[in-house]
Amino acid sequence: MRNRIWIVAAAIAAVIIAPSGTVARDGLAPVPNQVVGNEITPESSRAVELGLAFLAARQQPDGGLGMEYNQGVGHVAVTSLAGLAFMSAGNLPGRGRYGQQVQRCLDFILAATQESGVIVTGNSSGPMYGHGFATLFLGEIYGMAGGDNVKEKLQKAVRLIQNVQNPEGGWRYNPQPADADISVTICQIMALRSARDAGLKVDRQVIDRAVAYVRRCQNPDGGFSYQASAGTSGFARSAAGVASLYYAGVFEGNDLKRGLDYLKQFSTRGGGYDSGTESMYFYGHYYAAQAMFLAGEEYWASYFPAIRDQLVARQDRGTGSWRGEAGLEYATAMACIILQMPHRYLPVFHGKGPGG
Repeated sequence: MRNRIWIVAAAIAAVIIAPSGTVARDGLAPVPNQVVGNEITPESSRAVELGLAFLAARQQPDGGLGMEYNQGVGHVAVTSLAGLAFMSAGNLPGRGRYGQQVQRCLDFILAATQESGVIVTGNSSGPMYGHGFATLFLGEIYGMAGGDNVKEKLQKAVRLIQNVQNPEGGWRYNPQPADADISVTICQIMALRSARDAGLKVDRQVIDRAVAYVRRCQNPDGGFSYQASAGTSGFARSAAGVASLYYAGVFEGNDLKRGLDYLKQFSTRGGGYDSGTESMYFYGHYYAAQAMFLAGEEYWASYFPAIRDQLVARQDRGTGSWRGEAGLEYATAMACIILQMPHRYLPVFHGKGPGG
């Protein structure tokens, strides 16, 4: 479990040679994250090269990124996402073209892990967002490269997530069991999934309660509301809802299919995302890409080429960056992760749930 890089080649080979045109019950792919092998184009590869170079150039001496979003202090979420973007290109701490950058991201996150387990820097508002992304990053590092120090900090971070789950089964902005929303909840579910796959113990009851909460957020139209109490469906929150089910180990059923079909209405061959709002563009597509990837078949086939081409077109080729809701570094990291989904290098994208 300490070093799982060996499974990548076999996983990619299995995906590429998987038979196409077969659809399981409910129209889902018979094999999770099945792709056809031609998703990467020269244009998207070049966009990723420029994006990673931009992130590397913006990284601070302490390893942090996201200062523009965090009052001059590196932000744990942005730093973790940048680390995941580098890892999505096959880099690990000290290994690969951007191995040094991954190591510096790791050093920053380890230093930001408090004795209580919460991972935070500066005066970050809503620290559980950053905590979830940072715990995911630590889980992926530990699963692929090991390290006793990483394990120790990861265990503390996981323990905190489990301890602050609210009675509904979800999580909210602050590390306390108060209210909950689906956007913070998916961050914690994905973090727990990564930690579990890396070999850490995750309480099955925590996952079961989280699934119940996510299902209560689903509306009759198949989309998801921001909170379980009430609210309309929307693209970003619905992408988070569908991804939550997948990462909690739910791979079939009417709830999942209705959620996927709701998301599919936003995917157009010419536009990629036609919701009428840009407020959560990168956050939404970060989860939509994962949901469609895990669904496979026609969901992925209709979604990814559209968002790939749209992201390539939106990039500032002069700087290599993308502009988004939480700053250039955040948007660039998100875009690079999405465009590199078909690489399947990150263990978290392999398809098992945290309790499965």
